[in-house]
Amino acid sequence: MYGRDVFMESLQAHGVRHLFGNPGTTESPLIDSLARYPAIDYVLALHEGVAIGAASYYAQACGRAGVVNLHVAPGLGNAIGMIFGALRTNSPMVVTAGQQDTRLRLRDPILGHDLVAMAAPVVKWSVQAESADEIAPVMRRAFKIAHDAPSGPVFVALPINVMEQQTEVAAGTAGALHRAPPPDAEGVAAIARHLLAAREPAIMIGDDVARARAGEALVALAEATGAGIWTELIHQHQPVPNRHPNYRGRIPSDPAAIAEAFGAADAVLMVGGPFFEEVWYAPTGPFPDGAAVLQIEESTERLARNHGLDAGLVAGLGPALDAIRAQVQEGASDAYAAAAAERNAGLASLRDEERVERQECLAAIGEQRPMPVPVMLEALATAVPEDVVIVEEAITGSPEIPRAFSFGGHGDYFCGRGGGIGQGIAGALGVKLAMPERPIVCLSGDGSAMYSIQALWTAARHRLPIVFIILANAEYRILKNNLDIYRERFDVATNHPYVQMDLVDPPLGFVEMAAGMGVDGTRVTEPDALAAAVREALASGAPYLIEAAVEGKV
Repeated sequence: MYGRDVFMESLQAHGVRHLFGNPGTTESPLIDSLARYPAIDYVLALHEGVAIGAASYYAQACGRAGVVNLHVAPGLGNAIGMIFGALRTNSPMVVTAGQQDTRLRLRDPILGHDLVAMAAPVVKWSVQAESADEIAPVMRRAFKIAHDAPSGPVFVALPINVMEQQTEVAAGTAGALHRAPPPDAEGVAAIARHLLAAREPAIMIGDDVARARAGEALVALAEATGAGIWTELIHQHQPVPNRHPNYRGRIPSDPAAIAEAFGAADAVLMVGGPFFEEVWYAPTGPFPDGAAVLQIEESTERLARNHGLDAGLVAGLGPALDAIRAQVQEGASDAYAAAAAERNAGLASLRDEERVERQECLAAIGEQRPMPVPVMLEALATAVPEDVVIVEEAITGSPEIPRAFSFGGHGDYFCGRGGGIGQGIAGALGVKLAMPERPIVCLSGDGSAMYSIQALWTAARHRLPIVFIILANAEYRILKNNLDIYRERFDVATNHPYVQMDLVDPPLGFVEMAAGMGVDGTRVTEPDALAAAVREALASGAPYLIEAAVEGKV
């Protein structure tokens, strides 16, 4: 059989349903083979970054590896930024690129370069198949490594002549792998002891809690200990219900502020994340003085990577959390149980106060125009069905989203990680393909949208009914905010204008751009008009874009 057939059959063996890509000449063996593999849908993107972003979010939404097909050095180069985001998001992905004929290697062929070296810094494993005999074992290992904790992208270069070679080595998989080890009894006991000794415990969670479907177990432990639950500053999932009384929201962006947010916590349990992706340096650490630092991870790679621990445990997150909760409940005195109940009541009361404050804030700013983001999101929340999925890259507006919407856990909310922009609009494609039965609303800032606006064409081509809402404030607001913080933190005594941070000359016309790519759209300036447009868009069964004018930074 040909190498190209082994490649395609490897995809089939691993259950691949969608192949995201932007092809070129060296991908001819793959493209020419698609007709013989109708179960694999090729999702065509007009830019490599869009293909990567869509595949990354697809993987996050359904748990299967996203597979991408790129074109030699320029195509891989165009995709590198988005691959970095997939790496930081821990998306299991197999990224492939066609490579020039290996017999041309010493002749500097057009578009030729060392693809393995290019990809290596942003993937877990980078390799080139040197013969058709290697394609099957390379693909088998690629899928395995992509799913090994912490999951992430791998890269495979496929020279065109290798794809055309004959081989007897057939496609196969690594088999049924049970990767999550059972929790070690001593580790469980150690963490339980620290939690039982704590007067003010706090829990810090990462996206792995959502991916492991361990949110329910996490909430049960929080209730048993009376601990507040915090998420990372930038997180792709909502691991636990955001309306739960113990949920405290996202942590701040620098260690001193994180420690302040934890308050009087004397034990901090971190579960399923890199901890912490800081923005600003501080000489102090992120934990309150004297607090016990505890961690549970699915791999040794993350355990104690950034912080020394008082107790650490590698195990499947759900079973580990259940075991720790059981020991806490078994070892809890009446006084401890009463204190935990009192802490839970205090957290519930705090959430009630925050809801009242938010309603007062909305009332105070409700008539301002352009619409403040909280007002715009409140109107949106009234217009969408309960089973809506929010895919967002609102950046400065992100903290307001969980205040407006109710998320039950994994699958209700997706956001990008790593800090690179342009992931939202591209990612919504992948989420819709992974969750076709649910309505998808994608929120993106205008600056972010311009990085992957070509995704609208793919939505139209593949008839993906996604409502794209552009929060149009005609600026890079996050950069303005960070410039202010920079001046304060480094004592820079300037008050210069925000140079090159406004998107007004000329203005961006998203409705016109959408129309040029086959997507209908409208502009809105009022909350009621936004709600009406969203309802109409959801009912249309087609992709639709809404450009919503929102308040900028003066």
